[in-house]
Amino acid sequence: MAEALKPIALDIPGLIQFAERGIVSKTLYESPSVKLVLFCFEQGQALSEHAAPFEAVIQVIEGAAELRLGGEPFEAKPGALYVMPPGLKHAVTAKGRLVFLLTMVKPAVQMGRS
Repeated sequence: MAEALKPIALDIPGLIQFAERGIVSKTLYESPSVKLVLFCFEQGQALSEHAAPFEAVIQVIEGAAELRLGGEPFEAKPGALYVMPPGLKHAVTAKGRLVFLLTMVKPAVQMGRS
């Protein structure tokens, strides 16, 4: 019998950390179906345009950024939430210190099928 999953409680403000020479990313949780990553950017730091093979959600916690989702610009601010379909090209540029939580939803693995 599989062990039951246990709840996880995290204090996100206590996990925020910045680095002058790079973007800080911390995986907070990972399972076969979900991955949560906390990103912390200093002003001017950026992630160039890229795409992921699964659905993802960006939740801005603090700061400001320009998000480009499918080529369309968005002015991200605290409390904003962006849902991205699989394969959507996206980029992030911090306009000040920026903290966001990225939730990646992985496709369900169908057991017993090949």
